[in-house]
Amino acid sequence: MKPCYVIFLLLFASNILVAQQIKVLNKLTEEPVSGVAIYNIDKTKSVITNFKGEASIDKFSNTDVIYFQHLSHLLKKITKSQINAFNIVYLDSNTQGLEQIVISASKFEQNKKDIPQKIISLNSKNIEFTNPQTSADLLETTGQVYVQKSQLGGGSPMIRGFSTNRLLISVDGVRMNNAIFRGGNLHNVIAVDPFSIMNTEVTLGSGSVIYGSDAVGGVMSFYTLKPKLSKTDTLLFKSNAVVRYATANEEKTGHFDFNLGYKKWAFLTNASYTDFNDLRMGSDGPDDYLRSEFVLETNNGDVVIQNSNPLKQKYSGYNQINLMQKVHYQPYENLSFDLGLHFTTTTDIPRYDRLIRYKNDDLRSAEWNYGPQQWFMSNFQVTKLSSRSNLYNKVKATVAYQNFQESRKDRDFQSDVRNVREEAVDAYSFNLDFEKTLSAKTQFFYGLEYVYNKVMSYGEEENITTNTVFPTVSRYPNGASWQSAAIYSSIKYKPNPKFVFQSGLRFNHIVSKANFEANNVYLNLPFESSENKAGAFTGTAGISWSPSKVLQWKLNASSAFRAPNIDDIGKVFDSEPGSVVVPNENLKPEYAYGGELGLKLNFDNTFILDMSSYYTYLDNALVRRGHNLNGETEIMYDGELSNVQAIQNASKAWIYGFEVGLLFNITNNFKLTSQYSVTGGTEEKENIEVPIRHVAPNFGNTHLVWNYKQLKVDVFANYNSELSFNQLAPSEISKDYIYAKDENGNPYSPSWSTLNVRTQYQISNSTTLTASIENITDQRYKTYSSGIAASGRNFILALKYSL
Repeated sequence: MKPCYVIFLLLFASNILVAQQIKVLNKLTEEPVSGVAIYNIDKTKSVITNFKGEASIDKFSNTDVIYFQHLSHLLKKITKSQINAFNIVYLDSNTQGLEQIVISASKFEQNKKDIPQKIISLNSKNIEFTNPQTSADLLETTGQVYVQKSQLGGGSPMIRGFSTNRLLISVDGVRMNNAIFRGGNLHNVIAVDPFSIMNTEVTLGSGSVIYGSDAVGGVMSFYTLKPKLSKTDTLLFKSNAVVRYATANEEKTGHFDFNLGYKKWAFLTNASYTDFNDLRMGSDGPDDYLRSEFVLETNNGDVVIQNSNPLKQKYSGYNQINLMQKVHYQPYENLSFDLGLHFTTTTDIPRYDRLIRYKNDDLRSAEWNYGPQQWFMSNFQVTKLSSRSNLYNKVKATVAYQNFQESRKDRDFQSDVRNVREEAVDAYSFNLDFEKTLSAKTQFFYGLEYVYNKVMSYGEEENITTNTVFPTVSRYPNGASWQSAAIYSSIKYKPNPKFVFQSGLRFNHIVSKANFEANNVYLNLPFESSENKAGAFTGTAGISWSPSKVLQWKLNASSAFRAPNIDDIGKVFDSEPGSVVVPNENLKPEYAYGGELGLKLNFDNTFILDMSSYYTYLDNALVRRGHNLNGETEIMYDGELSNVQAIQNASKAWIYGFEVGLLFNITNNFKLTSQYSVTGGTEEKENIEVPIRHVAPNFGNTHLVWNYKQLKVDVFANYNSELSFNQLAPSEISKDYIYAKDENGNPYSPSWSTLNVRTQYQISNSTTLTASIENITDQRYKTYSSGIAASGRNFILALKYSL
C-alpha cells in the first residue's frame, strides 16, 4: 500500500474515533450540559452526558436519528452524520419553564422561581429577534417597562410609577447611576449598546438591599457578552456582522464583533455605529403634534421656515458610536479574571421638546442641543466559584471606573448669546460579594460596597456675533463630591422544593460635599458650602410558595431609599418656561415602603397566567417646589425673570398597580402572549392630593408568534390608554406644548394602538434576515410625557452574517 493511502486511512480512522466522543453545550451560554439523555427512536441505544457535557456515541450508526433530551432544554433530534466537525451539539434552553436563572437578585446565580420579587428576563435571542434601535426600545418590548422620549436620542424608563433617579441601572454588576442623575426625564440607558447585551434582567420593585440608593422602583441590569474560551486545543474564532436600515428615521446601522478563544484566555471586540436622520411621525392622529415650522440659522440671522413635510420632526437626528473590549482569563475551572472596557459617544442630540416651545407667537429657541454625551467604563472582576473557606463558597470582587460627560447648548430665537453648560463625573466603585452555603437548605449572601463620585461643571455664554465668551453660572457646583459606603446581607431558606423564604438587610452611609463660592457671584446664595450626611437602613422579606405544579404564590415586603445627590442639592437650571431651580442644602433621604403579591398559574407549560399587585408609600419625597432666595421669589436667569424653585422634602406619595401576563402555547409552533399593566397614584401638594408625574397610562401588548423550521413570525399590537386633563400631574400640565388638546383646549394624552409584524428567517447556518413593519396603520401618537412623536409606519430590515 502506498504511503499516501496509509496516511489517508489513518486520518479517516482518527476522524471516526473523534466523532464518537461528543460534547453537549447550551447554545446561549456555551456551558456544558450534564445529564442529557441521548437515545435512538426505540430507545434500544442510550447514553447520558457526564458533568463536562461529554458522552461517547460509538454505539449509534451514522444513519441513526439521535434524540437529546434534558429537563431545562428543548428536545433536539439529528442524525449522527449531521454532528458538526467539532463534535459539539448545541441545545436551546427551555425558556418557557420555571427553571430560568437570574443574577440580579443577589449578584450570584439563583433559580428565578425562588425569587419573591418579579423579574423580567431577556436573552440575546430575544434581543436579536426584537431588533431594537436602542436599549430603551429593548426595555419597552417587555410590555412592563414604559418609556418616555423627550427627543429621538432618548428613552426614560418608567417602572411601577417610578422613573429617572428612582430607578437604578447596572452594567455587568456596576451601578451606572451617578451624582448628577436627575429627577427629570433621564436618558442614560441608551448608552448601552443592544448588540453588546447577552441578557437583561429587570427587577420590578425595590432593589435597595443589594443596590443601595436609587433602587426605589426597580433595577435594570444589563449583562454584556462574555469572551468564550476554546473547548479544544485549537483557536475558537467567532464573528458576527450586522447591517440594518429603518425608514422612519432613515436609520443606518453597522455592527461587528469577533471572539478569539484559547484554552485559558479569551478576547471579545464589539463595535456599532448608528446614524439617525429626522424622525417621521404617523399621518393619522392629532394635528397638535405636527411640525409646521422650524427655525433656520442663516447669515442674516434666525428665520422661521415653513416645514414642507410637517410629519418630519426637524430637528431630531443624531449619530452614535458604541465600542466594547473584553478580556477573560481562566487559569482554573473555578477562578476567572475579567476586564471590560466600554465607550459610547454621540454627536449633538437636538432636544426636540424644547425646539417646539413657543413664546408668545414665535418659536422660543433657535437651537437646543445636548452636546456629545460620552460614557466610558472600565471594570475588573475576579470571581471564585468554589471554595472550602468557612467564610464563603463563592466570592466576586469588582472594581470600576466610569467617566460621564454631557453638556447643554441653547440659544433663544434671534439672540446672539448661546448658553453652554458642560458637566463631567468621575465615578469610582468597589464591590465585594460573597455566597455561603450554610446547609442543604440555607444560603447566605453578603457583601460591601463603596462608591465615590467627583463632579466637574462649567458654564459660559458665547456671543455668536462677536465670538466672545464670558463665564456664567454652572449647572452644578464645580468640584462637588458624593460618596456612599454600605454593607448588606441576605439569607435564603428552602426547606423543601415547594417553599422558599428570603430576607435581607442593608445599611448605607452617604456623604455629599459642595462649594457654591463660584456660583454665588451670580446667585448670592445664603450659604457658600454644604455637607450633607445621611444613614439609611433598608430591608426586605418574602416567600415563594408552590403548593402544586399548577400554583405558585409570591409575597414580598421591602423598604428602599434614595439619598440626595448633587443634582438635588446643588443644581441650577430652567425647569420650565419662566422658572429656575436653585440649590438647597437642607435635604434628607426619601424612603419607600412597599408590598407585592403575585400569583402564577401554570397548566403544564401550555397555559400560564402570571398576575401581580403592588403598593408603595413614598415618604419625605424629594420634589420640586416653589422656593425663595434671600426672600426673593423671582430672579434673573439667562436673561429672563424666573420663579425660584428648589428640590425639597415636601411631599408624600401613594402608588399602586396590577400586572397580568398570559402565555398560551396553542401548538408546538404557535403561541399567544399578552401583557397588561395598570398603575395609579397620587402625591401630596399643598395639602391636597394630585396625580404623580411618572405614573404611566395603562399599557400592554399582545403577540401571536409562529415558528416553523427556519422561519419565525410575530404579529403583535401595542396599546395605551388615555390620560385626561384631570389625570395629568401639575408639572405635565405646565408643558402643554407637548400634548394634544381636548375639546376644551386643555392638554391631555390620547389613547393609541399600533399593529406590527416582525419576521426572522434563517437563510443558512451563517446568515439571518430580520424584517419588520411597525405601526402598519401609520398612527400619529406620543407615549405619555414624550416631547417627540413616535415613528409612523416603519420598515426595518436587518441582515446578520456569522462565522
